[in-house]
Amino acid sequence: MAHVIAVAGKGGVGKTTLTGLIIQYLGEKGKGPILAVDADANSNLNEVLGVEVEATLGEVREEVARSEMAKDNPIPAGMTKADYMEFKFDDALVEDDDFDLLVMGRTQGKGCYCFVNGLLQAQLQKLQRHYPYIIVDNEAGMEHISRGVLPSMQTAILVSDCSRRGVQAVGRIAKLIEECDMHPQKIGLIINRAPGGVLNEGTREEIEKQGLELLGVVPQDETVFEYDCEGTPTVTLPENSPVKKAVREIVDKLGL
Repeated sequence: MAHVIAVAGKGGVGKTTLTGLIIQYLGEKGKGPILAVDADANSNLNEVLGVEVEATLGEVREEVARSEMAKDNPIPAGMTKADYMEFKFDDALVEDDDFDLLVMGRTQGKGCYCFVNGLLQAQLQKLQRHYPYIIVDNEAGMEHISRGVLPSMQTAILVSDCSRRGVQAVGRIAKLIEECDMHPQKIGLIINRAPGGVLNEGTREEIEKQGLELLGVVPQDETVFEYDCEGTPTVTLPENSPVKKAVREIVDKLGL
């Protein structure tokens, strides 16, 4: 069974950037094939990794839902909706050298994401035996954990910025993981975008108050911001990037 790494935290703290760099480094270490999962309805992990996404799980579901009303039904004669949907799900898996990418996406219009969450859960159950590692970039907040979308969780990487509110948010996620009886082998915190790569005392105090283990500190780097603005994949950062160096040290510390 796969070693599942869940990356979680509040919005806007750089979870997706760090997830992409972790995937890249594990691939370079020969840990592939890795199943990379973008479990955020507002998906952009593919942009960090530099790959194109043809379809998401949510888009496949919408296509099948509209098929009966379509003038030209995309489902071949003699094929059931369920079989066609499974065929399209396989087609939605983006394959690269060291990883495959699965994107949850969303359904159109109003309503909650319960259905696509269920689709993601089913696909993870089916795929987990084919990969040594599954790395999940979770949406902001705690929904995928509280709904039990992940088949299991061996490593939980909580990401925060230097703010007390960010650390408090991941502290609540850590408590939820415990309440949901997920029993990961490791739960740790990464502080991202730290000015000069240094924590102030207020942040350290909050980390201790929340009872979190600090895995490492990733420095603020204007190059990452420039890459985002230019639409350049973050994984193409130079090898001497302080962000890449910090992420690799954290992965090595985790023994992944």
